[in-house]
Amino acid sequence: MNSLPTGKLPLGLLDDLLGAYTGSNDPRVLVGARLGEDAAVIEFGETLLVVKTDPITFATDEIGYYAIHVSANDIATMGATPKWYLPTVLLPQQGTDVDGVTAIFKSLHDAAADIGVTICGGHTEITTGVDRPIIAGQMLGEVSKNALITSDGLQVGDRILLTKGMGIEGTAILARELTDELDGYGVSNEVVERAVKFLRDPGISVLPEARIACRVARPHAMHDPTEGGVATALRELAAASNVGLAVYEDALYAEEETHALCKALSIDPLGLISSGALLFGLAEADVDVTRTQLEKAGIRSEVIARVESPVFGLRIGRGTEWSDLPSFARDELARILDNT
Repeated sequence: MNSLPTGKLPLGLLDDLLGAYTGSNDPRVLVGARLGEDAAVIEFGETLLVVKTDPITFATDEIGYYAIHVSANDIATMGATPKWYLPTVLLPQQGTDVDGVTAIFKSLHDAAADIGVTICGGHTEITTGVDRPIIAGQMLGEVSKNALITSDGLQVGDRILLTKGMGIEGTAILARELTDELDGYGVSNEVVERAVKFLRDPGISVLPEARIACRVARPHAMHDPTEGGVATALRELAAASNVGLAVYEDALYAEEETHALCKALSIDPLGLISSGALLFGLAEADVDVTRTQLEKAGIRSEVIARVESPVFGLRIGRGTEWSDLPSFARDELARILDNT
């Protein structure tokens, strides 16, 4: 029997599992476990509870900051406001001390306070089976019924916008986890120092751009490209909405530091974990006003795709030359970290 690779389950397998094993069918669950959705939605009268769980397994440095913002991003992509967080913190038997645990709790606290989230519970233990700290947390938020956004709303003719570029989170993690090794790959100390700062600049939070998009337009769908990068997130959006995508190769972009690390490590930035970027679909008429407001806030955006009918498929290209959108069985970050 072949073992599955590190990272997300293959989309086909995950779809089969979610279709068969989700417990009882509660009618108050408006958005449940399905491909392409960033969070679950549960009805509480006119206010909807939006719930997300996510683990942080790649990062060790400032793991609490990652945990809060990665989960808050998924709440924001539903048009909701993140409010409450419950972390499960698993710590290794070797190397765990009071200072290290305190640093994790402080990192969680500072990041939560910055965005108005309350840490209202959770669980912490030192345990066997892990060789680094792991946080698996549950973020809860709320949104009114008329403001909810789901991933299945893309319409043929919509444009897909990408904010801030590919590989932001991956760039930060690579620089932090491989600081001492990157010189051997020809990456200068100056590039590494700048890449380390990607955690906060351009930053892994998408709350600002999600709020702008929801304020000035009505996104048909939004999605946070995490494991598997922008390519996987585009596939998940297309699957959720049952549409095709024409992805413009020339419009895809990333920061100089991301390109430098990707070139040195033979990474395709399309498949690199990309928290900090936001993908959202808009009617063509809403594109210019949204991009203008994002630009005023200092947030770069580009139109990277057009939504097509399902028969078009998922294709990437320029002019008249098109090929299938690349598929990544595992995130490029996992591939590199497992081999260094």
